[in-house]
Amino acid sequence: MKKRFVRDISINSFQLIINQFCGLIIFYVLSVHLSKENFGALNWALAVLLTIFSILSFGIDQVSIKKIASGNDPKQILSTYIFHVLLAGILFYGVLLTGYYFLHTHLPQYYLLLFLGIGKLMLFFSTPFKQLANGLEKFRSLLYMSVCSNIIRSIALLVFSIIYPVSFSTVIIIFIAGDIAELLLCLIVTKYIIKTPITIQWNKETYIDLVKESMHLGGVAVFTSTIARFDWIVLGLLASNIILAEYSFAYKAFEMATIPLLAIAPILIPRFTKMFQPGSNENATKEKDLAILIRIEIIIACLIALVINITWVPVMDFITHEKYGAVNQHTILILSCCMPLLYFNNFLWTMLFAKGRFKEIFQIIAITFIINILADIILIILFKAAGAAFAYLLALLTQFILYWKKTDLQGADKLWQTLFIIPVIAIVSAVVALFFFHDTTFILAVSLIAFISILLISKQVRKNDWLVFRRITGL
Repeated sequence: MKKRFVRDISINSFQLIINQFCGLIIFYVLSVHLSKENFGALNWALAVLLTIFSILSFGIDQVSIKKIASGNDPKQILSTYIFHVLLAGILFYGVLLTGYYFLHTHLPQYYLLLFLGIGKLMLFFSTPFKQLANGLEKFRSLLYMSVCSNIIRSIALLVFSIIYPVSFSTVIIIFIAGDIAELLLCLIVTKYIIKTPITIQWNKETYIDLVKESMHLGGVAVFTSTIARFDWIVLGLLASNIILAEYSFAYKAFEMATIPLLAIAPILIPRFTKMFQPGSNENATKEKDLAILIRIEIIIACLIALVINITWVPVMDFITHEKYGAVNQHTILILSCCMPLLYFNNFLWTMLFAKGRFKEIFQIIAITFIINILADIILIILFKAAGAAFAYLLALLTQFILYWKKTDLQGADKLWQTLFIIPVIAIVSAVVALFFFHDTTFILAVSLIAFISILLISKQVRKNDWLVFRRITGL
C-alpha cells in the first residue's frame, strides 16, 4: 500500500511538472513573439472561457470522483456526467454564437471567444473521462489525459518560433488542435486502457442526485473560478489589452512561484484529517507541530518573494527584450506580498476542511468573492494593473481574517506572529542589501545571507524543524 501511495504521488507530481513546464514554454513564446495587443486579447478570451467552463462544471466533477471512489457504478456516473457536459457545453456555445451578432461591434476581440471556445469546449467534454480515471485511481491514465494538450501546444509553438514567425492565426489553430487531440486521447484511454464503455444514457434520478450533492461545491466553484481570473477580464474591458498583457505576464510568474504550495497542499489534506480526528494519538503534539509547519511555509514564501523582487527587472527585461520587466516592477512587488497570505490561507483552509466545516468555507469564499469583485472594479479603474494586484492582496487579506476567526485551534492566537515577523525579516534583508550595493548579484547574495542569518538569530529556524516537517507531511 505504501509503495502504491508513493507511486501515485510520483505520477501526480510528474503530471504537475510537465504541465507547469509546458505552460511556461507556451506563455514565454506567446509573450515574446506576439504584440502586447494580441497577447492581451488572447489572455482575455482564455480567462473568460476558462472561468465560464469552470462554473459550468458546477462541482459535479468533484462529486463524480467521490462517488466513483466510494464504489458507485463508474459506467453510470460517467454516462450521467457526459450528458451534463454535452448539455451545458452545447447550450453555452449556442449562447456564444448568438451573442456575436449583438456584441462583436462593441467588443472587437469577441471573435476570439468563438474560435478558442471550440477548443475549450472539447476540453470541457473531456472532463468526465479524467474524473473517471481519478475516481478509479488510474493515475497513469490520468497523466496521459491531462498533459496531451499542453505538450502539443508547447512543442508546436516552440518549433514555429524557431523556424517560422509565430502569427496570431497560427496560435489560435495550435490551441484548438491541442484541445481536440486531448479529447480524442481521453476517449481512446477510457475505452482501451481503463476499459469502461462510453455511453450516454439519460437517468433522471442519477443526474438529480449528482446536482443536489454538488450544490455547495457548485457555489464554491462559481466563486473560486470567478475570483481566479476576474481581474484579467475586468482589465481587458476597463483598461486595455496592452495593460492586460503586462499584468498577465506578472501574474503568470507569480503563479509559477507558488509551485511549492501546489506540491505541499495535497499532502496536507489527509495528514490534517488524521490529526483532527476525535481521539487521535497526534492531538497532543499537533499544536506545536502546526506552528512549525506554517513557519516553514512562510519562510519558503518569503524566500521566493525576495529572490523574485531583486532579480525581476534585469532578468525579465533580458528574456522578454524589455517588454515585461521594468513595466511590471510594482505589480510583481504587490503580488509577491500575497505569497505569505496564500500559504497561510491554504493552511487555515485545510484545517477547516479536515474538520468538515464546509459551510463556513463556503461563507468565507462568498464574502471574499464580493470583496474581490468590488475591489477589482474600483482599483482597476484608478490604478490599472497595480490596482488589480492590490485588489487580489485585499481579497487574500480579507480571507485570512475570516479564516482566522473561524479557526478554533488552541494556541492559534500565537501563530499570526509568524505572518508578521518573517516578511519583516525579508524586507529588512532586502533594504540592507540595497543600501550598500547596486549590482544585482551582490544585492541578491547579501540579502539571502542576511535573511538566513536573521532567521537563525531570531530562532525562526531551529534544528528539529525539518524532522517535524517530515512527520506532518509524511515525506
